[in-house]
Amino acid sequence: MPLINLIIILVVVGVLLWLVNNYIPMDRRIKSILNIIVVIAVIIWLLYVFGVIGSLSDFVSENKVLNLLWRQP
Repeated sequence: MPLINLIIILVVVGVLLWLVNNYIPMDRRIKSILNIIVVIAVIIWLLYVFGVIGSLSDFVSENKVLNLLWRQP
């Protein structure tokens, strides 16, 4: 993904979050939770875009985790 597309997406997400925070009446706690969810989602998306999550999923596969959890002594 080109860097300019990444920057445009981050700016659009930031502007949308700002609009929601300023123009939609909500309780402060709900706004805080919404902000935290958006920030976590953006961080996870960025990790996926830069390939960090993809490389971690190759390292630890679902079968290996299940075998470690259900291994008989």
